[in-house]
Amino acid sequence: MGAGRLYTAVAAGGFRRYATYRAATAAGVFTNTVFGIILVYTYLALWDEKPHLGGYDQAQAVTYVWLGQCLYATLAIQGGGVEKDLMERIRTGEIAIDLYRPADLQLWWLATDLGRSLFQMLGRGVIPFVFGAVFFSMYLPTDVVTWMTFVVALLLAMVVSFGIRYLAALSVFWLMDGMGVSQAMMVLGIFCSGMTLPLNVFPGAFGEVVRALPWAAQLQVPADVLMGESTPLRAFAFQAAWAVALLAAGRLLQTAATRRVVVQGG
Repeated sequence: MGAGRLYTAVAAGGFRRYATYRAATAAGVFTNTVFGIILVYTYLALWDEKPHLGGYDQAQAVTYVWLGQCLYATLAIQGGGVEKDLMERIRTGEIAIDLYRPADLQLWWLATDLGRSLFQMLGRGVIPFVFGAVFFSMYLPTDVVTWMTFVVALLLAMVVSFGIRYLAALSVFWLMDGMGVSQAMMVLGIFCSGMTLPLNVFPGAFGEVVRALPWAAQLQVPADVLMGESTPLRAFAFQAAWAVALLAAGRLLQTAATRRVVVQGG
């Protein structure tokens, strides 16, 4: 089997695995929809007081809310993607089996996570987004090109999300427990991705900093692409730069971790 077919099969396996959790998926759809409704009315009240806050009008703010609910599980913004399994395999030593596979460790887990992301978007994310479009006034582009560029931005967001979480998972090689790292990633993910408020809202130097961090590539950048607030090339360059940097850092940390396994295991 060629490399391309191998990782496609791994991604398909990741999709099928998460597709078996039907009750959890249904609960997630319900939860995301309810939280979306709460956030929409909170945003509407805020935008009533401050119209065009962060450069968005009310319809764009509503779109931002429902896009966030769509991508929350898709991008594992709070964590809980494949990095959870990877952390556990490192902690128990089962990672040694993974290292014996005739496949690259990082690409294997990336493919698995892309399969998970695709299922979470289709199974858990689309329904809340459609619900929002039906019952609330949203800004939605009418041209195909914008939707196509949004899909590219979403794919890049998936890679960036994996890059962040893969680094967090590899830290368990040294920390021996991922609980603290997972909690830190949860807080950073929710706040720095813009799940709480659009990052465009934050003023001054603080706003510039959070918008330059990799978490911005997960929700804020795809949202701006969808709503025409950012040029696609600028958005893609930002996301691709962070994707390359994170994957490269993950590769270096993986190499160091592999040496550590060899030294400890003989």
